[in-house]
Amino acid sequence: MKRLVILGASGMVGGAALRYALQIPGVERVTSIGRRKIGFAHPKVTEVIHTTFTDCAPLEGVLANQDAAIFCLGTYTGAVSDTALRRVTVDYTVEFARVLRRASPNAGFTFLSGTGADPAGRSRIAFARYKGAAERALAGAGFPHLYIFRPAYIYPVEPRVEPTFGYRLLRLAYPAFRKIFPNLVIRSDDLARVMVDVSVFGTTDGPSLTFENRDILIMAESSVQPDPA
Repeated sequence: MKRLVILGASGMVGGAALRYALQIPGVERVTSIGRRKIGFAHPKVTEVIHTTFTDCAPLEGVLANQDAAIFCLGTYTGAVSDTALRRVTVDYTVEFARVLRRASPNAGFTFLSGTGADPAGRSRIAFARYKGAAERALAGAGFPHLYIFRPAYIYPVEPRVEPTFGYRLLRLAYPAFRKIFPNLVIRSDDLARVMVDVSVFGTTDGPSLTFENRDILIMAESSVQPDPA
């Protein structure tokens, strides 16, 4: 029986990950940590509202005795300033990972990164540099299992208000974009399902892995959804 922590379950991927995790009989408890309420209650869910992710020390008790964390907390390029983008993408991730590692040293960490993430820090694209910086910090944090997911365009299965004009265009163009560039898109529910499966069941390929969009698509096609618990 696994105990999971999901960061950002009020968002698109985190919310899908939470709903899917609740269907898995082997998941005993899910702790949802985020800046906003998830909007529903469930016997398996413990909800924790935390707004200051530059200081996660108050979460240490909540993070004790956990088996894995799925970090989906983030923001969108163009929706916030560059300073805020770096703070959310890098600083929040590093601080949370630090406290989780101390509270549950045997817990695994699954990180929602993105296509083009550059751990070397040479990219001219801020998103790529910041996601890469977060990946680099996580790789050095000492987690026994680290899984990094780099999806390309994530298609929002559930209706939502798109964060920027560019995302509104992508959603409209998705049917054609998917036909022309099938390896550059992933459904939000498919991505969430694979992230949860890897976090709960692990892989046979090693303790630390990075999955590009093509890898995630293959894994989503081969996975079997459980019957509702």
